[in-house]
Amino acid sequence: MRILFVGAECAPFFKTGGLGDVLGALPNQLAKDGDEVAVALPLYQDMPEEYREQLEFQGDFYVPVGWRNQNCGVLTLERNGVKYFFIDNEYYFKRPGIYGYYDDGERYAFFQQAVIMMMERYNFIPDVLHCNDYHTSFIPFLLREKWGFVDAYRGIKTVLTIHNLEFQGKYDAKTLPNFFGLGYEWFDNGTVRFNNDVNWMKTGILYADKVTTVSPSYANEIQTPEFGQGLDGILRDVNYKLVGILNGIDFEKYNPATDPVIRVRYDVNHLKHKRRDKTDLQKQVGLEAAPTTPLIGMVTRLTAQKGCQLLLEELDNILQFDVQVVLLGNGDQYFEHALSDIASRHPDKFKLILAFDVNLAQKIYAGADAFLMPSAFEPCGLSQLIALRYGTLPIVHQIGGLADTVWIYDKTKNEGDGFGFREFSGYQMVEAIKKMLELYHEKEKWAKAQRTAMRSDFSWKNSASKYQWMYGELLG
Repeated sequence: MRILFVGAECAPFFKTGGLGDVLGALPNQLAKDGDEVAVALPLYQDMPEEYREQLEFQGDFYVPVGWRNQNCGVLTLERNGVKYFFIDNEYYFKRPGIYGYYDDGERYAFFQQAVIMMMERYNFIPDVLHCNDYHTSFIPFLLREKWGFVDAYRGIKTVLTIHNLEFQGKYDAKTLPNFFGLGYEWFDNGTVRFNNDVNWMKTGILYADKVTTVSPSYANEIQTPEFGQGLDGILRDVNYKLVGILNGIDFEKYNPATDPVIRVRYDVNHLKHKRRDKTDLQKQVGLEAAPTTPLIGMVTRLTAQKGCQLLLEELDNILQFDVQVVLLGNGDQYFEHALSDIASRHPDKFKLILAFDVNLAQKIYAGADAFLMPSAFEPCGLSQLIALRYGTLPIVHQIGGLADTVWIYDKTKNEGDGFGFREFSGYQMVEAIKKMLELYHEKEKWAKAQRTAMRSDFSWKNSASKYQWMYGELLG
């Protein structure tokens, strides 16, 4: 199969979150399995120099963005069997960072149209065009309604993956002529309209041949008013084309037996070495090096989505237990200040590192005993998958991908690899932590749960096979 992924970010070139991880890993696995795979991305200013040096200029053309004609340069790079097309326009993309600009709508309107025009010009017309999140979700509509006259494009099947439904691409009706050179008829008849805005995500959901989410539970949840972000009715209408496929993680990168960052490497048969990673982590963050004290780790953005309000409610109480907590992350200033206050009250038991530090994150995954993820909603989540790989037992709100990936420990059967709570409340979170602490002191049972965690297969090979099956069904 010939597959073209389109997205706003992709590791290792540009990454702010899970979308970047997915586009960095899934195409690689598909290419490894024999598919012809390409990825189209904007060429942002912040591309690391080591990759920028490898870019090959292919040519340029003009993209009409409403009444403007904007130059589009196309550069390519091949890596791990995947061809990357970078869409270059300095006016739109020569800025620091990726998102958050006042003209993001115009920037991604340009990008989406540039990708469609590029496919025929540079001879990569895919069997499947796989869009990701709102930044590219207007492509299935444009492909059919604006470029439907192009014979070569008529056989293309489109897939839209929703990584986070919270962000939908909502714009004024005037953007149809101003960004796309289209009339108002699609707005007036309701096709692209939602709550009196042009809504890219809603339009993509209607026009894509398949709509996927990054976990089966999230696919069900977004069809409810609680999690549907207003689009639950639309999603229920098209649920026949809605599929949930779990994200994976790179099992070579996240491997405690070979990880170059951690102090002592270990595997499922040498779990005792993990204790030395724990004491190394304790020393590094300024906690007492106490190998028998349970250590809970967190690596997270400090936002309400990640459940930080539950932490504020209960962290003082949790720290009354015989436990240490280390939290790495940054985000909303309110949470940063409030958690800093708690850290100042418990300097011997709680360490807060307000930073984004990839190496320290690895040490937390390897060195902590348990990993706390109390997310209010979580389309998939990658942190719990990494924690499982390192034998660090997750404590999760049983929602979205967290419900699909963590096997909640059953005391009567002595089975499971983590702990969970269904009701989103501080009280229930603390109850789950109590269950973790109880099992922690039963060393043989704890070690069994760690081995179960480390043997679970959330590799991309497993996930990629499900995407291949779906593509095959689409192509008949």
